[in-house]
Amino acid sequence: MKQSFNNIINDDHLVLVDFFAEWCGPCKTLAPILKDVKKEFGEQLKIIKVDVDKNQMVSSKYQVRGVPTMILFKKGKLLWRQSGVLDKNSIISIIRDHL
Repeated sequence: MKQSFNNIINDDHLVLVDFFAEWCGPCKTLAPILKDVKKEFGEQLKIIKVDVDKNQMVSSKYQVRGVPTMILFKKGKLLWRQSGVLDKNSIISIIRDHL
């Protein structure tokens, strides 16, 4: 996962990474919100999900201590991060600020 993760976050598009866990209730709440966010931005935004239990090296590298944690990247640069669930409009507003 590490190499493909680096390739993905180095993209010219914004990439929102959702660090989650299968056992996490708030992560399940966030999933449909992120689907709606993706519909809003289409090809301008990539959203990828990273299971912290299956991808511990990537999670450790970005010091993900709690789930869900969202991190926004562009060209490999970390632009924003937030732990916890945010509503759709808040996420959309943050992404628009970085377009």
